[in-house]
Amino acid sequence: MALTVTDFFEEGRDPFELEVVCGETHLGRVIKEPAINRPGLALTGFFQYFANLRIQVMGLAELTYLKHLPDDETRSARLAQLFEQRIPCVVLTRNRHAPPELLAQAESYRVPVLKTPMITNRFINRATLLMEDLSAPRRKFQGTMLDIKGMGVLIEGQPGIGKSETALALIERGHSLISDDLTLLRRDNLGTVVGSADEVTRYHMEIRGLGIIHVPSLFGVASMRREMRLDLVIRLATFDEHADYDRTGMRSETVSLLGADIPLLTIPVAPGRDIAHVVEVAALNQKLKQLGHDAAKELDEKLMRALERKRRQ
Repeated sequence: MALTVTDFFEEGRDPFELEVVCGETHLGRVIKEPAINRPGLALTGFFQYFANLRIQVMGLAELTYLKHLPDDETRSARLAQLFEQRIPCVVLTRNRHAPPELLAQAESYRVPVLKTPMITNRFINRATLLMEDLSAPRRKFQGTMLDIKGMGVLIEGQPGIGKSETALALIERGHSLISDDLTLLRRDNLGTVVGSADEVTRYHMEIRGLGIIHVPSLFGVASMRREMRLDLVIRLATFDEHADYDRTGMRSETVSLLGADIPLLTIPVAPGRDIAHVVEVAALNQKLKQLGHDAAKELDEKLMRALERKRRQ
């Protein structure tokens, strides 16, 4: 999905105190590159390697340069050259007033102009992070996600199999909920998959037979996390006596999410099994694996050494 100036404005309006100076009807322009650009050289007439696909930021240096051009006609011509490059928008920092020539050319080329009270460098740093977040690959995943002792665990399975009930039991054990039933996944610039909840359903869970509950009201603010790195996917499946379940931990299954391979465990659900406890242990065991301690492999190596000793006797 194309990222537009509207997306940037809506997300940055509060943290950056953004305002629309002109071109409110043109906020649908597409931003094709997530980085931020200062058009200092472009204002001098040098457009080789000009990053026209990015948000253009004008701070004190750019506006002072425009002010010191010989006359209004020169200023207008330089700005016309800039807007001819089909830039997505212009942001003025420090709440500086836009020169009349800038507003006239912006209207002529249908380019929105925004302003912020932030100083230029701080705005560029924070806006770059926001743009990277907005442009990151995303998808929705049917599942419930929790933070289990620092491990992001996503529980999936057929409707009614007990994902939310398992999550509720884990919250009672002191772990934290990220999202219930529907998880929003994105991949950041480091390649890490991060899970979060939809803003509308955040902090809520649906428990069959009970209804909707507000998690922090019942279990405290520590029972919720806003987002979490995804470390493990656990698939709950109805127990099948004919299925070949992993009983040694030697299998290594993964699921591809947003181009990243995430470890996958399938846990059979049957009467009498404490699934919440199994999920908790699975998360801790995965954490040990990340630290280089694999119990299954260590046991296998011990058995192989024991067999080798017997063979030599």
